[in-house]
Amino acid sequence: MSKLSYLEKLLDGVEVEWKTLGEVCSIGVGQSPNDTGTGEYPFVNAGTTPSGYLSNFNTEPDTITTPSRGQGGIGFVGYQNNHFWCGPLCYRIRSIDKNIKTRFIYYVMSNSMADIIGLANMTGVPALNRKELIGFKIPIPCPENPEKSLEIQTEIVRILDAFIKLTAELTAELTAELTARKSQYTYYRDKLLTFEEGEVEWKALGDIGVFVRGSGLQKSDFAESGVGCIHYGQIYTYYGNFAYQTKSFVSPTLATKLRKAQKGDLIIATTSENIEDVCKPLVWLGEDEVCVSGETYIFKHNQNPKYIAYYLQTPMFFDYKKKSRTGTKVIRVHGEKLEKFEIPLPSLEDQNRIVSILDKFDALTSSITEGLPREIELRQTQYEYYRNMLLSFPKSEVEA
Repeated sequence: MSKLSYLEKLLDGVEVEWKTLGEVCSIGVGQSPNDTGTGEYPFVNAGTTPSGYLSNFNTEPDTITTPSRGQGGIGFVGYQNNHFWCGPLCYRIRSIDKNIKTRFIYYVMSNSMADIIGLANMTGVPALNRKELIGFKIPIPCPENPEKSLEIQTEIVRILDAFIKLTAELTAELTAELTARKSQYTYYRDKLLTFEEGEVEWKALGDIGVFVRGSGLQKSDFAESGVGCIHYGQIYTYYGNFAYQTKSFVSPTLATKLRKAQKGDLIIATTSENIEDVCKPLVWLGEDEVCVSGETYIFKHNQNPKYIAYYLQTPMFFDYKKKSRTGTKVIRVHGEKLEKFEIPLPSLEDQNRIVSILDKFDALTSSITEGLPREIELRQTQYEYYRNMLLSFPKSEVEA
């Protein structure tokens, strides 16, 4: 029997009575914590995540929480399955009817977050008043048969809990797989790019190519179409190691005034707020020239560009840029420092061989990196679909 037919059977012919939250639940707010120590109990207040952890609790498990006031949290519905401290800007909601499960009410509320936002006063600091919240209506299946009602609620909760668990397990598995692949990739990259003394010739980057500073392209110069361009911030926030097309464009008129990278050039971001991103290289592999912003260097050379890009991701270069950087909040590495960095330079044939191996690892790691959020999103969509189906009771009686 398919899942769909099972759900239809579960809800087939079910009568529903709509009751207000105030009829079936206790609703109150918490208090400010009276200790400043840290501990194991979440401090749940106006946000969507805990505001910290305390050494005391003031609320039992199996409790629904939703912010009463504040920016960004109104409408969010949480469920606490452990002891926690409920703050003064948070409602704590529990069923007072033994035949109505708090967890069932949580799922109903989380399926109707937009309706809860609609109850709030969004003028100034958003606020959800208790008198509005107590009027929120909950569907109670089989009201004349409490045992059957509880059975249906329990099954709905079981199914939705299972979807949440599967999504969490999938996320953990894919994240672990991604971490393992990245570690494997890093290991082979560093191993392939480590050479014995005298095995290859070492040359400074300035001896094998030329550094050309990018020009003053601003984000405000972006156009919907035109000539492709790359802003330095996009190198470490949008692009991977290589690019064939650009995210952004500038007008043909402006493009005539800007410096450009050609196929095979490296575009190196020389400014960042952290040492990891500064000097991240991007190999331009597109057929057309691409305009490049300031705070970058275009490195023109006659080696395998991917080989150089891979080497500029090794611990050897990381240590070098740490020693060569200037600034603290805004970190820079100047061109004369880049020119002096020495890299091992095997033959082009060996460079090509190394790149071929590392490309395979890079492609595998990238596919998992891109597939992870997409797969999680699909699971979340599936969960929300069944949650909506399970909680879509007839609403003819809602506006009583």
